[in-house]
Amino acid sequence: MAKVLGIGGVFFKAEDPAAVRDWYARVLGFDVHDWGGAIFKHPKGTSTWSPFAADTQYFAPSDAPFMINFIVNDIEGVLAKAAAEGVEALGQQDEGGMGRFAWLLDPAGVKIELWEPAKGEPGA
Repeated sequence: MAKVLGIGGVFFKAEDPAAVRDWYARVLGFDVHDWGGAIFKHPKGTSTWSPFAADTQYFAPSDAPFMINFIVNDIEGVLAKAAAEGVEALGQQDEGGMGRFAWLLDPAGVKIELWEPAKGEPGA
């Protein structure tokens, strides 16, 4: 049976794509290729697809109708790197069995969710 196997990428519009690419390279350590994007080999585990209600405030303070979640191996290290670049976290949360979360806002106004899976979780 033909079916979708997973998330293949995240593509979005930005007023200044070069500045956004630079921000992701500096703040989150993306290895941005000459063609303008980054490729990630899935560390292990799963990707999540989940529609939210139209009136959700979970993506706030972003006005974008989407949010991007990135799996990280060291949330404190990523937040320290972001802080060194002048990017302040919007918040942090420990979800026990699911792991740890933190949020940033990128220069295009997109809310970024960082997820460090709990030990033993897929992706950890």
